[in-house]
Amino acid sequence: MTRIEVYDVTLRDGAQQEGINLSVADKFAIARLLDELGIHVVEGGWPGAIPRDTQFFAEARERTPFRRARLAAFGATRKVGVPVESDPQVRALLDSGAPIVTLVAKSDIRHVERALRTDGEENLAMVRDTIRHLRDHGREVLLDAEHFFDGYRYDPTYARAVVEAAAEAGARTVVLCDTNGGMLPNWVGDIVADIMSVGVPLGMHAHNDTGCAVANTLAAVEAGARHIQGTINGYGERTGNADLLTCVANLQLKLGFDCLGDDLLQASHIAHQIAEITNISPFARQPYVGASAFAHKAGLHASAIRIDPDLYQHIEPKAVGNDMRMLVSDMAGRASIELKARELGVNVSGRPDVVASVTQKVKEAEAIGYTYDAADASFELLLREELEGRRPSFFDVESWRAQVEERPGLPGDGIAEATVKVRTPKGRIVRTGEGNGPVNALDRALREALLPTFPEIAEFELIDFKVRILDSMQGTDATIRVLIETTDGLTSWSTVGVGSDVVAASWEALVDSITWGLLHHEIDRGPRPVG
Repeated sequence: MTRIEVYDVTLRDGAQQEGINLSVADKFAIARLLDELGIHVVEGGWPGAIPRDTQFFAEARERTPFRRARLAAFGATRKVGVPVESDPQVRALLDSGAPIVTLVAKSDIRHVERALRTDGEENLAMVRDTIRHLRDHGREVLLDAEHFFDGYRYDPTYARAVVEAAAEAGARTVVLCDTNGGMLPNWVGDIVADIMSVGVPLGMHAHNDTGCAVANTLAAVEAGARHIQGTINGYGERTGNADLLTCVANLQLKLGFDCLGDDLLQASHIAHQIAEITNISPFARQPYVGASAFAHKAGLHASAIRIDPDLYQHIEPKAVGNDMRMLVSDMAGRASIELKARELGVNVSGRPDVVASVTQKVKEAEAIGYTYDAADASFELLLREELEGRRPSFFDVESWRAQVEERPGLPGDGIAEATVKVRTPKGRIVRTGEGNGPVNALDRALREALLPTFPEIAEFELIDFKVRILDSMQGTDATIRVLIETTDGLTSWSTVGVGSDVVAASWEALVDSITWGLLHHEIDRGPRPVG
């Protein structure tokens, strides 16, 4: 198989995304995950220009984060009219200790003249001088030809001259950059095919402003490029960079190129781990590695999948470390329920009555506002209730109430207080809790009431809370749906509640959340709660 060099720019280009702010510790954590994924080259940042990146390279010299990946430093060619030996930023690239240096250089004559305020010949000299200087000091050099495609479409002769200058000076790869992200695949393919005649190995760096970053990367490879750049999860400024995992999966699984080999099996896991570090919620519909990438909702699909999963899936999900999921909704038929039960580890074989009953109850519940395609835990409790004849229960709720006291003249200084009365195997317990709003107060009161009997609850943490008004035309009389996501540090689960107000809906979802958590911590459900 033809090898593609996979070069990650998450730590630099990805960090330019709005809302991402990586500490040095974050950069090391992501770098180790990229190494675990088998990425060939990891660009650590721009030493000498960004203090945090300078610190990262300094620490990387002492404690390398890599077992297999190679570290690259990013920087610019020498400044206009400055001898390369005297340029402090070129010196910083050498001082970084990185074995690979990726230089950015203008390849659009308009940028040369208007941004650099010099002429084309000086820009070519800047490229040659800097590459030769770095090579003389033992560095491998790549050239990122900035704005290459726009420059080529304006003045192909000059854009080609930049590539030729880099090749002449000894760049081992010239990366053609769609910096503005405005290209389309056929344009990219034609241009890369033309530049292949220069004779230097070519790479592709695509931005996603047309939504074509992945397609443009594939077009470049099909035209002869053998090096691709991108970010994990498509991070990057504006609309982002090419999603590196989508590029690799397409190249390796669809086109037969040698990219990451068996390390691709970890793609979903590592994509989500990096999302946790960046504090950017994973995109469920992300190709290959998203939670919904292999999720099926329609009953027609489920009937076919029960016979052969490949009928509605373009690859085996495990090839990228993902898995098939069945979504239960009002579109569900019996096949969907059976497959979802199997996924949840609940045996309904030989119980067509249960399957039929659950199918009907799901349709009725979703008609009044429930949604189970995003609340697997609540669905499992419904399923077990039908199968066992009663809902799984570790405690009985006698009553609950919540109230908010607002103090006039002191906005935001209100007090929320909640009282819950529950019965557990240890007896009747009454607890009161205060919180930031009635839902938080109820959550605290319920936990206080149950902790003496079920200490496992201390591990449960609410990590997401979504509220939706279902029939907004009813105004304050609208139905409210609440979705809650909870974790115990190892796994997470989602529950749903529906009510005439947000507090009632939240309470239902909270009770389901704790019940499911206790169920899956294998807590004994007997004896029954007592008074």
